[in-house]
Amino acid sequence: MNSIVSHYFPGLSPQITERFDHLQSLYLEWNAKINVISRKDMDNFYVHHVLHSLGIAKVISFNPGTLVLDIGTGGGFPGIPLAILFPESEFMLVDSIGKKIKVVEEISKELGVQNVIPLNCRAESIKKSFHFIVSRAVTALPEFVGYTANLIRPGSINSKKNGIFYLKGGNFTDELKDLKLKHKIYDLSDYFLEPFFETKKVVHIYRG
Repeated sequence: MNSIVSHYFPGLSPQITERFDHLQSLYLEWNAKINVISRKDMDNFYVHHVLHSLGIAKVISFNPGTLVLDIGTGGGFPGIPLAILFPESEFMLVDSIGKKIKVVEEISKELGVQNVIPLNCRAESIKKSFHFIVSRAVTALPEFVGYTANLIRPGSINSKKNGIFYLKGGNFTDELKDLKLKHKIYDLSDYFLEPFFETKKVVHIYRG
């Protein structure tokens, strides 16, 4: 298995280990056909994409039966790494660009990951509700919360309140002061030692 993932997430099952180990070769293959990751970024695939996605897993461990929606998933981040790590939770991965969802669909199939539902649509058209919404900085936080908050279901089955886990970097204090919901910020540098994570954070947004 890729040593950096096993270092931060020890004790994974052989099946989960094998899936993480196989990820980069699959993305290299698909990225050559459909560009979903910057080609120069592929050398840092496990840090910039896999480990970054799994930053959410340092903040919460999804219980079995948890429903998670990944909005603006692109090529499958953070949804696919999280789905691999939490096989008993269900992940719907949504993107408005069809060719990106094609990559999500094919990689999930090749990995044998059965808890991923790829969907080519806009978030506004989703009618289902979820325990959590995850995303990697697809837009400004107030805007994102504005069109997703109604998709969060009541009744928590996890250690943290239902809501949004948003992966974001840099200074976004101004965005937070406009939020009508509560929030808590987690610095990924508290969990990962690589310089990439020095300014990276997970924001948990939830109703009080």
